[in-house]
Amino acid sequence: MINMKDVVINKIIEIIQKNYHYDDIKIKEIKYGLESIYLTIVKLIVIIILSIFIHAFKELCLFFMGYGLLRSTGFGLHAKKSWECWIFSIIIFLLIPYLIKTLQINNNYLLIGSLLLLPLIIIYAPSDTEKRPLIHKNKRIIYKTITSTITLIYILIIIFMKNIYYSKLLFFSILLETILVLPISYKLLGLKYNNYKRYKKGGTK
Repeated sequence: MINMKDVVINKIIEIIQKNYHYDDIKIKEIKYGLESIYLTIVKLIVIIILSIFIHAFKELCLFFMGYGLLRSTGFGLHAKKSWECWIFSIIIFLLIPYLIKTLQINNNYLLIGSLLLLPLIIIYAPSDTEKRPLIHKNKRIIYKTITSTITLIYILIIIFMKNIYYSKLLFFSILLETILVLPISYKLLGLKYNNYKRYKKGGTK
């Protein structure tokens, strides 16, 4: 059976090898990166199609923006295995947009929930991974400041806009990012937490 992923990636690797004289280690790094990009694109297409099927495409797009902004500086855990990532991604990115669309809840509850999550964001974000440890202290401080500020802005929007639809969107964005940076989440998935602590000053182990 033809594996489309291997066909696409091997073709790109052939083109790269013809035009650039990279060693085997560099080629492996490029191949790993291409595999990640390919799986992300395919996963995104599947999620988009399923969101259209459940009539939550608009909510998916808005949630991607709200959550994506926090994720870009707060980071957080990544599943170890591809199939785990598929399961978690499909459940999260279909369930949350569906809840944004259908859940009936008082704005005050969303505000209280967001305020309770804010200290957790301040304490635990950003959170790194084994493959991408946040070695530099200054960068961690900058990321923490940006992530905390974005969260606070979301909360202020919930307070002053008082629009249930957008309040749900912002609350779930904060909630998901909080879950992904908590030490308990790493522990449950068997992942190492605070990976930067395994590195000495200067960025070496």
